[in-house]
Amino acid sequence: MIKKILVTGGAGYIGSVLTRLLLDEGYQVKVLDKLSFGGEPIVDLFNNPNFEFVKGDVRVEADVRNAMQGIHAVAHLASIVGDPACAQEPEVARSTNLDGSKLLYNVANELGVKRFVFASTCSNYGKMDDPNEYVTETSTLAPVSLYAETKVGVEQFLMSQPKDAPCKPTSLRFSTVYGLSQRPRFDLTVNEFTKELALDRELVVFGEQFWRPYCHVKDLSRGVLAVLQADESKIAFEVFNVGDTEENYTKQMLVDEIVKQLPDAKIKYVKKNEDPRDYRVSFQKIKDELGFEITHKVPEGIAHVIQVVQAGFFNDPDSQKYKNV
Repeated sequence: MIKKILVTGGAGYIGSVLTRLLLDEGYQVKVLDKLSFGGEPIVDLFNNPNFEFVKGDVRVEADVRNAMQGIHAVAHLASIVGDPACAQEPEVARSTNLDGSKLLYNVANELGVKRFVFASTCSNYGKMDDPNEYVTETSTLAPVSLYAETKVGVEQFLMSQPKDAPCKPTSLRFSTVYGLSQRPRFDLTVNEFTKELALDRELVVFGEQFWRPYCHVKDLSRGVLAVLQADESKIAFEVFNVGDTEENYTKQMLVDEIVKQLPDAKIKYVKKNEDPRDYRVSFQKIKDELGFEITHKVPEGIAHVIQVVQAGFFNDPDSQKYKNV
């Protein structure tokens, strides 16, 4: 029985949502986070007796061992997230995303932790070989950024562990995330496009024809929960794309959805014929194997961002604190 879960990066954009979801489900949750972006997203959780916090770095063994005491499962989200952030500090990105993840798993395995759920990314697919087909969990991985390279490296490390290892790993390839969180971000495609147009600015779109899958932050968190609650036989040493096949969009399609809600929006398109990342993803496996289905779709996420931006929830929605770089 999984009772106590360690969430690394639990004060982050996805982590702060996942932590609340787990607490609502009755789990005890310990968060390990070095608070690069501050701790405001989870400060209220100290009022919950099932919540515990450890300030630390996944690269520091003493911090990891301290956080791992009494843990039954790990949801590993902590990383330097996204291409710009990784490009800015490549050595920090490698040591955090790759070395830190390996250390975390090795300590979890040594201490008999039962499950290790790794937040990976659909960016691992890079560019589709056939633009008319959907990539699946068995498709060739072709990372074209340091961020994706580190995620592929961790996946390969986890899947190469002995099958009788005490700690059973699962890799979740997340869609491009959007939506509102306790740690808001306006540097993500759906959120950024919507914010700009909700503020009555002209939006400049580069390469409107390229595909990505999108998934709400709440549903990505629910994907982690689905793995934690599934039978071990279904998730041990497995990889799942997390999202919904119907939620693959080009940038043009995203803009079209925003314009339905903001008909006076001003958009300028800049032709870009080569984007190293262009992929449509199938999410049939997680639906068939774990019964996972999303609860939010892109138009709803757009509506929420429009509402909070126009209502003045943010004094300065352009603030650096709402970005990863």
